[in-house]
Amino acid sequence: MYSHLFVGVTNFERALAFYAPVLQALGLQLRFCERSRPWAGWQKAGEARPLFLIGKPFEGEHQPGNGQMTAFLADSRAVVDAVYQAALAHGGTSEGAPGLRPEYHANYYGAYFRDTEGNKLCVACHVAEG
Repeated sequence: MYSHLFVGVTNFERALAFYAPVLQALGLQLRFCERSRPWAGWQKAGEARPLFLIGKPFEGEHQPGNGQMTAFLADSRAVVDAVYQAALAHGGTSEGAPGLRPEYHANYYGAYFRDTEGNKLCVACHVAEG
């Protein structure tokens, strides 16, 4: 559905120190990192798309939006837990600990957090534990 998703950051090095372990816990691989630009992108192994990117916005300073959220798909509930813990260990703040959210559907297991720039993120698994 998506080619790529770009999340703006102000402090690239701080954001990179946050996203690198979080996305590694999710199983994504760093495709490139250009500190001079600055921007970086991750993808699943062996897949060119979709691509997740962070960087300084072309238009200037980053401002986190109200009502915007990027949600990552996890293969298991254990991955949700690991990503959430990595986020908090690297400067993220909790917006909702891992757990079932039956108001979405019976097997929705997700966690919510903000990155070091104030962007709201989610990691969710949609399959039954098994």
